[in-house]
Amino acid sequence: MTAQALSADLAGMPAALNALAERFPRWDPYAALPALLDDEPAAVRFLGIGAARGVCEVAAARLRLAGVGAVADSSASALEPPAGPETLVVGVSLGGGQRELCTALDRYVGRSPVVVLAADRDAVVARYADLLVPLHGADGAGLGCGAYQHAMGLALLLGHRLGAPVLGGSRNLPSLLRRSANAVEALLASAHTWVPEAARALASPHGVHLVAPAERTASAVQGAQLLRKGPVAVARTCETGEWSHTDRYLAAVTDYRALLFAGSAYDERFSEHLGQLRGRFVAVGPTPGRESVPGAELSVRYPGDTDPDVALMAETAVPALLAAHLWHESGR
Repeated sequence: MTAQALSADLAGMPAALNALAERFPRWDPYAALPALLDDEPAAVRFLGIGAARGVCEVAAARLRLAGVGAVADSSASALEPPAGPETLVVGVSLGGGQRELCTALDRYVGRSPVVVLAADRDAVVARYADLLVPLHGADGAGLGCGAYQHAMGLALLLGHRLGAPVLGGSRNLPSLLRRSANAVEALLASAHTWVPEAARALASPHGVHLVAPAERTASAVQGAQLLRKGPVAVARTCETGEWSHTDRYLAAVTDYRALLFAGSAYDERFSEHLGQLRGRFVAVGPTPGRESVPGAELSVRYPGDTDPDVALMAETAVPALLAAHLWHESGR
């Protein structure tokens, strides 16, 4: 893993997303799904660890909106819910956490239909799949940036196939992928204007906190992973509404700096409380009813950032670019 490899991965993200979009409609990753299911599944259990679990949580939440009994669990959990043909099991691997995922999937092989989204079709975890969905994002740095984006898009597609509603303006996956590619390309092109300033605003001996709405905590988890693995920075996560009941007390005793993924109804409360405690934050995207979050040191905007699906796909490029910058600066 090197800072140069991460920068190369980031530079290739728009092309990788567009390339995935071009695979449709000739390629249908879920064409074999009806053959696995006798009927609509009574339950769907998503399994993953780390950032992969974040992808699972997004997909499960979307399915619950449609009345499907979907849950997202850590693949390290020892709990064993009942298996059977009426339960669809979906494992997500971005490259790491395979030991835990294999252990969890072993409980379902031959008992429940198993779908696996995997960064490597030759990975051990792929052997547990009745239906294998390969992720096509290139990750030369080994941090899973591309795999995460592709997993998020393909997990959303699976949700739509099982009845989850479309929340954003993209009615089909290729359209979403292209709009997300445009968003990432815009962030890359403007990076020189905001990355150094954001890095200065977030610099603290106590690390950086990534705060996101409940619907997009996956972005905070992925961003924290990139900062921890790349420049080896201290990074923690919190949900925006919960922040005033938990991290607010931490902000009272530390030099608190936060990267806020905006869009929660509680953005302004977060800003007000953090300002009272002399903390600082950088906002990504708009807040409901406003172009930016009041009190932000800097507001990072990009095309399509009002669409929740584009945000899920593109906003992790912000902490990724910050991680590359800090990694370069550290000289490691």
